[in-house]
Amino acid sequence: MTLDATYLRGSIAAVLSVLHHSSCPENISFHFLTLSSPHHRPNHLLNTILTTFPYLSFNLYRFDHNLVKNKISLSVRRALDQPLNYARIYLADLLPSSVRRVIYFDSDLIVVDDVGKLWGINLNGKILGAPEYCHANFSSYFTAGFWSNPVFSGFFRDRRPCYFNTGVMVIDLDKWREGRYTEKLEVWMRIQKKYRIYELGSLPPFLLVFAGKVEPVEHRWNQHGLGGDNLEGLCRDLHPGPVSLLHWSGKGKPWLRLDSNKPCPLDSLWAPYDLFRHEPLFSDS
Repeated sequence: MTLDATYLRGSIAAVLSVLHHSSCPENISFHFLTLSSPHHRPNHLLNTILTTFPYLSFNLYRFDHNLVKNKISLSVRRALDQPLNYARIYLADLLPSSVRRVIYFDSDLIVVDDVGKLWGINLNGKILGAPEYCHANFSSYFTAGFWSNPVFSGFFRDRRPCYFNTGVMVIDLDKWREGRYTEKLEVWMRIQKKYRIYELGSLPPFLLVFAGKVEPVEHRWNQHGLGGDNLEGLCRDLHPGPVSLLHWSGKGKPWLRLDSNKPCPLDSLWAPYDLFRHEPLFSDS
């Protein structure tokens, strides 16, 4: 998971939810990615984790924003343009080689099932596993210019690409490193800077590299979109079916809506994990 001041409240809630519902919380190890920049305060973030979860097994990694400084293009929402949003691309480089498999979680979700079930899925030789949504309008994730260019659009010719949300992914880091997938994602980021082929931050490069090559995971592991769309963040209902993970992807975040006294109905499911209600835990002193 990433860790920054803006989403810290969400990250803490997500960690608590994972631990609360795990059958073996003592076996869980967290890897937190935080920005390494003059304007960031990693010591504050570290102290927050230590005081809130004193027995937590975790490591903190500094992500150098210069890695993506000249590769990020403006998107439909400012939050999607933040360097830390791209840190998931560099997991295989930031984490030690002894970490061979990892679950990546966004900071705006809670887990309501044993995460060990997600960890134990069979990737069947694939690099990445995630819930796929093949009914989604895949073409909408790229510009008209992308689809009118036969070189770009032809990239999907031999695949059946489906949308997947990059906020919940099971990743085989060994295979990622072997295939040098960080470099493949960076190639599309450079192409985007020159040709403007998409509008949505770090998601489209993942679709370009992995869509049609993802090991499908049950939809219950990413009930996403609870934050509404990227412009208005209106309230949404759950998708039909069982739920193991609730994900407030989109503009609306539950902690902001709760603080403004304008919560959506499903925000009440996030509230029990909100440890920021206990303010002394998060003092700077």
